Amino acid sequence: MALQMVLIPAALRQAGLLGVMAGLAAVAGVPAAPAAAQGQCRPLMPIGGSGSPVAEKRISADRVGLMGRTNWNTDFTVDRSFASYRINFQSASTGRGTFPVAAFLRFTDNSNLQVVNENLTLDPGQRRVFGPFPAVPGKRTSQVNVRVGSSAMPGSTGFSYRVSVEGCT
Repeated sequence: MALQMVLIPAALRQAGLLGVMAGLAAVAGVPAAPAAAQGQCRPLMPIGGSGSPVAEKRISADRVGLMGRTNWNTDFTVDRSFASYRINFQSASTGRGTFPVAAFLRFTDNSNLQVVNENLTLDPGQRRVFGPFPAVPGKRTSQVNVRVGSSAMPGSTGFSYRVSVEGCT
């Protein structure tokens, strides 16, 4: 197995490498370390998915007027309270891609909190972990929404990726 370059933000490096490696393993489908070593994280299921906790998508073009539909949003259901959330990305394309990524914690009171907003560049097979994002005191998270793609970056159309979300206690 070849080693892949992984971009790890400073906050994750400070949080510890075991949790990061568990998140990367979840995206890659590689058996992860025991739950105790992962900080008790478990995958959240994508709404309308195929039964797998990993959603595989291709960035679609912007819709024209009322015709067409984008494939930009993936919602993951949160069925209980967690202390934090992690979002795992992996390129599934054969070429390098740059695309906008935004992620939100959605709450039962219909409010939300944006936790990611950046342009991400990934080489083929490269992975990236966002988080952990702590739960918001006094709010109950009902979904984690991940939005990939934008009419502001039409060059990202066609890029394929895998995304998963974990809830951690």
